[in-house]
Amino acid sequence: MSLEFAASNDVHHDIDNGVLRVTIERAEKRNALSLGVLECLRRIFIDAAADGSIRVAVLTGAGSKAFASGGDLAELSRYRTREDAEAISRHGRSALDAIRFFPVPVIARLNGVALGGGAELALACDLRWAAASATFGFIHARLRIAAPWGGGRDLVRLVGSAKALQLMVSAAVLNANESEAIGVIDRVCPRDAGFDPWFEAHLAAFRMPPRQAMRAYKSIALSARMPPCAEAERLETEHFCEAWCHEDHWNAVAQLSKE
Repeated sequence: MSLEFAASNDVHHDIDNGVLRVTIERAEKRNALSLGVLECLRRIFIDAAADGSIRVAVLTGAGSKAFASGGDLAELSRYRTREDAEAISRHGRSALDAIRFFPVPVIARLNGVALGGGAELALACDLRWAAASATFGFIHARLRIAAPWGGGRDLVRLVGSAKALQLMVSAAVLNANESEAIGVIDRVCPRDAGFDPWFEAHLAAFRMPPRQAMRAYKSIALSARMPPCAEAERLETEHFCEAWCHEDHWNAVAQLSKE
């Protein structure tokens, strides 16, 4: 089965004073990442890459409870073959790569949970600034699968191989301060401060450098990120597909739907 999905109206974006703001508008579904949402994110960031007026981008989720709670299981559960799994992996990685390689810094505004695929989405950004109530979790193991969209390699780059392995195996959900302590979140808003004014105050510094300087800074940062590796991507896709098609995964999905 090929991936079939309708164009999504669940992602809104605007550009104001050099800031591209992108918001996943699925608060009622905890901003779950449907195939349409992923495609919309990909198109927005690819199209905006040519806009020389943009100095910084901000990615967030609607509401106050979720940045992105993971993949949309209700939709993705329709796809069960190895070919389906390969297509899901390619589709999501393409969307996140449009964010990873965006020509200016992308800041994840973590207003709530970032779990599973949502954690991968946050790690695709250059920086992660969080509300005190935000949580972060690489919870793929709970569904008996591996990270399909490059987030595992991002996690290793940020926290080291041993800590990343521990987080992937344990599927631990960390609070904002714990996430900051290990390096997956860069800044946490104090509990006695309003998240919006705190975020905008820190964002002000990113409005100041000229656009050509911001592109230079991002280029320098990109040079230090783990470069694309065809073999790593092949192995990531292979292991994801094997786990996705295994009965352990579908048993876990069925169990989760009962909870």
